[in-house]
Order: sequence, then C-alpha cells, then structure tokens
Amino acid sequence: MNLTLKRLLGVTAAVATGATALLGTGTGTADASGRNVRAHCDRAERPVWRGDPSRNMTSHGCSIPASKRPWYIVRIDTLVQPHYKTEYANGKADRTETLHDRTIRCMGYTSDPGAVNWFGCVPR
Repeated sequence: MNLTLKRLLGVTAAVATGATALLGTGTGTADASGRNVRAHCDRAERPVWRGDPSRNMTSHGCSIPASKRPWYIVRIDTLVQPHYKTEYANGKADRTETLHDRTIRCMGYTSDPGAVNWFGCVPR
C-alpha cells in the first residue's frame, strides 16, 4: 500500500471518529440545554440495513410544534422496521419488526402532504 493511500485512510478514519464524537456531544448538549422540540407521530417506518438502523424515517399522522429547533424528540405510537440483508432499497425485506411507544431523536424534517420525512435520526 503506498503512502498516499495510507494517509487518505488515516484522514478518513479521523474525520469519521470526529463526526461521531460531535454527533454524540451535540445530542447531549441539546438535551441538557432543553432546546429539544417534542413531536408526536401515529406511525413511522424506519428501515434497518444489515443490522444498522437508517438515519432517516418516514412518519404519518404527526403533530409538530411551529418552533424550529436543532433537535426533535419524536414520540411514535407504532414504529415499523423492515430489516434488509443488503444495502439496496429494491431488495426484499428479510423480516419486519413492529415496535410500540418509541422515542427517537432527529435533527430535522421535511414534510410532504400526508408524510413527514425525518433526517439525522440517532440510532438507539
């Protein structure tokens, strides 16, 4: 392995470690300062890819306060998690898990008619 490739891999590992540390720190800071906004959704779907939950989630029947904040605590009545063995959306789900009364922390959302798409959700 040449020196440039080794350096590139080292930088990539350092950036990934730093991003993980910042995400964890940001979560703790947001919770401690009370800057979270609480939202409620009747049901949501969050795929699980090769054992790792997606950072994105689609939900329906949501009530979201008008205030915009950096972190949202989303209370979900029914969370459906299709588990995939591959990392491709067109693959068949290996199994589906249904969970009730879950809370997930997300960084933000976009909304469409009838659905709210959450992003930056922290895996639990």
